[in-house]
Amino acid sequence: MVVATGFFDGVHIGHRLVIDQLVSAARDCGDESLVVTFWPHPRNVLQKEAASLRFLTSLDEKRQRLAGLGVDHVEVIDFTREFSRLSAREYLQQYVIDRFGGTTVVFGYDNRIGHEGTGEDIIAVAKELGLKVIVAPMASSGADIAVSSSWIRSMIEAGNVEMASRMLGYDYPLLGVVVSGERIGRAMGFPTANMQLYEPLKLIPCNGVYLVAVHTLGRDYFGMCNIGNRPTVREGNARTVETNIFDFDEDIYGLDIKVTFLKRIRPETRFSSMEALREQLFKDRAVCLDLLK
Repeated sequence: MVVATGFFDGVHIGHRLVIDQLVSAARDCGDESLVVTFWPHPRNVLQKEAASLRFLTSLDEKRQRLAGLGVDHVEVIDFTREFSRLSAREYLQQYVIDRFGGTTVVFGYDNRIGHEGTGEDIIAVAKELGLKVIVAPMASSGADIAVSSSWIRSMIEAGNVEMASRMLGYDYPLLGVVVSGERIGRAMGFPTANMQLYEPLKLIPCNGVYLVAVHTLGRDYFGMCNIGNRPTVREGNARTVETNIFDFDEDIYGLDIKVTFLKRIRPETRFSSMEALREQLFKDRAVCLDLLK
């Protein structure tokens, strides 16, 4: 078995260099490829930023993306405090070799495994244990910035979904179910699909209006999505993700929806009146439609 191990949040272009090496190496030696990942995230268990940490992919999304890249098997290890105390040597021996039958291991250029992720040369340790080692190169987004899940999260949190897309290798999506809202948008001529996310820990882009692609009812559409607290409506609103789907007028309450972010149009704004908000929505839609030409 040819094995790669890591959290792989986002399965971004840097991860894909590892996965490409993994799948290629397995094919070359007539073996199968395996990704060993973890859930929950180590920082959630070890309480490092646990309250604020959000993810680029749910566990199901991660599995699907890895399978789409040709990975034969994905194994998920329950990350516990006890597991976190394993050294790199113990992890490679007990899991990669003994449990999963690994003969070759593929590391990213900055792979860190074992207790605290420091202190051991994992390449040397792997070779001492009899593993063949392959090290994937670093992926760069330009200006010598190494692609990382943390960097992509910071881009999405800033609303820079276009840069995030370049580092992910795909446009960033949210998946959920359509739930009922206050129908304020419909009253203004802009009915919206209000989304409840399937994964509560999924990272939501920063507040604002976005051009989006929408998939629902088995079909693809475009639309504009507002993320925010709707300050023009009233103070103290809960944060919502609501999408006006262009050329669409069907009842989809309770159905699946996928909203994929293409470009941020503007930040969230408090308007002087609902009529001023309505006028801005017409302008927002015009901007979105112009971008789609």
